[in-house]
Amino acid sequence: MSKILIRGAKVLGGEPQDVLIDGETIARVGTGLSAEGAEVVEADGKVLLPGLVDLHTHLREPGREDSETVLTGTRAAASGGYTNVFAMANTFPVADTAGVVEQVWRLGQESGYCDVQPIGAVTVGLEGQKLAELGAMHESAAGVTVFSDDGKCVHDAVIMRRALEYVKAFGGVVAQHAQEPRLTEGAQMNEGVVSAELGLGGWPAVAEESVIARDVLLAEHVGSRVHICHLSTAGSVEIVRWAKSRGIRVTAEVTPHHLLLTDELVRSYDPVYKVNPPLRTERDVRALREALADGTIDIVATDHAPHPHEDKDCEWAAAAMGMVGLETALSVVQETMVDTGLLDWAGVADRMSFTPARIGRAEGHGRPVSAGEPANLTLVDSAYRGPVDPAGFASRSRNTPYEGRELPGRVTHTWLRGKATLVDGKLT
Repeated sequence: MSKILIRGAKVLGGEPQDVLIDGETIARVGTGLSAEGAEVVEADGKVLLPGLVDLHTHLREPGREDSETVLTGTRAAASGGYTNVFAMANTFPVADTAGVVEQVWRLGQESGYCDVQPIGAVTVGLEGQKLAELGAMHESAAGVTVFSDDGKCVHDAVIMRRALEYVKAFGGVVAQHAQEPRLTEGAQMNEGVVSAELGLGGWPAVAEESVIARDVLLAEHVGSRVHICHLSTAGSVEIVRWAKSRGIRVTAEVTPHHLLLTDELVRSYDPVYKVNPPLRTERDVRALREALADGTIDIVATDHAPHPHEDKDCEWAAAAMGMVGLETALSVVQETMVDTGLLDWAGVADRMSFTPARIGRAEGHGRPVSAGEPANLTLVDSAYRGPVDPAGFASRSRNTPYEGRELPGRVTHTWLRGKATLVDGKLT
């Protein structure tokens, strides 16, 4: 069993301390620590966080290995400081049976770069007509606790109610992609001034907000848990805030790109900015940041959506929706939340590790940096600032909206149960 001594790290952004890892566990946290034969990592005041947890990742395997595989996706995750990711169900075939979710789970175990928890589909084939094998997926080796038709909305209220009732029996959660399909037919970008000027089909905020309003009321009626994927509008924030004030068991996520980018970027017609839900207005961005700071929005989730070059290097209307995000998420959160004073590093640990692990019931992740806890950790050089170069990404895809943009912070080390997956910014 190896020993690693991390010397002089700011644990959750606090005063510098030493952290001793012995095997898979944190053995001691304090000052002036020493351990014979230990490998020493000089942190030099870098920020030490619990390993990050992403509740919303697209790993594409099985079926779209040209975009990403479980191996390349988990390598990207380790590069970004993640030790656990939840893999969405919109694969080919869809992860709507015990067999498919177990396949994804086993591929994650084989990769060794981070833990992979499959998300099961709510409905068969993501078609919204019939409930998938929710119980069988939960009872499988993968132990599925989160279910989502992400990429599509569970638009039928009866199906959504039945799903909420079913998962309540074993403490699961339904993660809703809030998009009323009839209100977004032909939609290409946020509905507003910019869409009108560009002549692109508008995606109204109410298409998201109306589904969230319905689903929080259904969750209240059933007494079950609902999670809102990639919340993107100021109106959605107010609905979630109201629901929480009533004691409804709702949680919500925001993506890094919705914390930073606005629909003004679509004026370039660059398909790298085409995403679902679409980039919104500056007013929405401000509301999302404030809601993440005050806890109305519970977590940051990447919605890492890799696409091959040909699916983005085309005209806007034909381009696929989505952005990669695992390797830039922490930098964007530092820029939008930490450097602006809206969150401290302890708050980042809560929104990107503790709370997503709790929502998804990721055992061994999102734990305190203290003695006796699993050594799932990430070390961040928060003083670093530099341009984003997708050529160096571990992901198989390069569809990032940040190419050439200077962002702060750089993950230098990641440990999964005491084993280094990233050292000095390089994958092991």
